[in-house]
Formats: sequence, structure tokens, C-alpha cells
Amino acid sequence: MFFILSKVFNFLLSPFNWLLVLVLLCFFVKDARKKKRWIIITCCWFLIFSNPYIIHKLTVNWQANQKIFQQNEQYSVGILLSGFVGFEFKSKQGFYGGAADRFIQAVRLYKLGYIKKILITGGSGSINSTRQQFKEADFVTIQLQEMGVPKEDILTENQSRNTYENALFSKKLLDSTSQKGPFLLITSAIHMKRSQQVFTKAGIATVAYPCNFNAIDNPQEFLSSIMPSHNAFTGWDIYLKEVVGLFVYKMTGKA
Repeated sequence: MFFILSKVFNFLLSPFNWLLVLVLLCFFVKDARKKKRWIIITCCWFLIFSNPYIIHKLTVNWQANQKIFQQNEQYSVGILLSGFVGFEFKSKQGFYGGAADRFIQAVRLYKLGYIKKILITGGSGSINSTRQQFKEADFVTIQLQEMGVPKEDILTENQSRNTYENALFSKKLLDSTSQKGPFLLITSAIHMKRSQQVFTKAGIATVAYPCNFNAIDNPQEFLSSIMPSHNAFTGWDIYLKEVVGLFVYKMTGKA
């Protein structure tokens, strides 16, 4: 039930979805005074949530800081969170998405000797029955082997559907294989705060290795920072999912 509700909640959180609702209200409200009020609200909503500067600053402040390794620093396991592989229904094949830097960094860290093993955690986060048959962790396991990571250095957890289950099932796998922490947690920078707190609550000591940064704290050009952008709405979707998601996890005792 929690899994289904989270999907509905994410839909309701989207500022773009609410913009569509506001636009429809502007069309269907007949009273002239009320229509004018809704038009003003809609314009303000659009200007705020389409502004690149606002969401850029919020994202930068929420993201985890880049990790710098110390000399001889090494971890027994790097925990790679799924969420970077898509699924194509026609071919029934997986493909890398925008967060593929997670995979790249995990392989890189293994090759450089910072982690001895890679634990890939993630089944299917979809409510579609066909999509559920595709297990992201199984796909990534094959990809890791093709990249030269030996089978014995890969731990696969393919049942989890969200961050909470990532932590829960990873804990069982780590304990059953007698792995010793702390472990290196590899996920997107904006997802790290929520992930690390959930893993800590599950009893897994981790060190953060954020990657796939959504925003970099560089100076922005004035015009590009004030011009409305459709990308800003996407940024808000990701940001609100993390902020509200962490709040809900804390309220339900999962973080």
C-alpha cells in the first residue's frame, strides 16, 4: 500500500500537473472577477516554478557534497542504488537513463580499488505488470560482468521497489554474506540525503559517494537564470520527491 500511495503522491506533488489544473480553472470559471484572480495565480505559479535560478539554488543546497578519497581508503562493498535503467516494452530490453553516472562511478571505483565488491540493489519500481518482470539489478549484474567485474565480486538484490526496500533487503544480503562495514553508498547527489538516512535507520553504516549531480554551484548568466524553462519543472519534480520523501520516511519511522 505504501508503494502505491507513493506513486500517487509523486503525481500530486508535481508543480506542472498543478499548473495544468490552474489553466483549466482559468478556462472554465465563468465569473469575471474569479477568472481574473485565477489567471493571476496561474501566472505567478508559472513564473515561480519555471524559474531556473530558484530550483538551481535549492538543488545545490540539498545535494550531498562531492567525496574526495584519502590515501589507501577502501571499502569492502560499494552499494549501488538502482534507478538508472529504463525498460523498452517492444524489445523487452533495458537501457541506460539519465542517472547512468551511478553505474559508471561504481565500475570506476571498483577498477581503481576503492571498493572490493559491488552490491546492486533494485528490482522494479513500476506498477505495470509487464515492467515488473524486468529486474534492474539482474540487468546491471550482466552489464557489470561485461565490464570485467567478476561474478564473485557482485552481490545482487533484485526485489526492492523503493529506497526503503533497498536498505531493508541490502541489510539482509550484507549480513548473510558476512560483509563488514562501513560501506560506500553510491547514488545521485540529490538522492543521497534521503538514502543515507534510510540506510542508517536500517542498521547499515555508510559513507556517501554522491554522483550524477543535477546542479553545479557555478555562477549563472543573468538571462539564463531568469528566463522561464521547462527544465525547471523537471527539477522541481525531483527536488520535491526527495524533500517530501525524506519527511514522509521520517514520519513513518523509515529514516
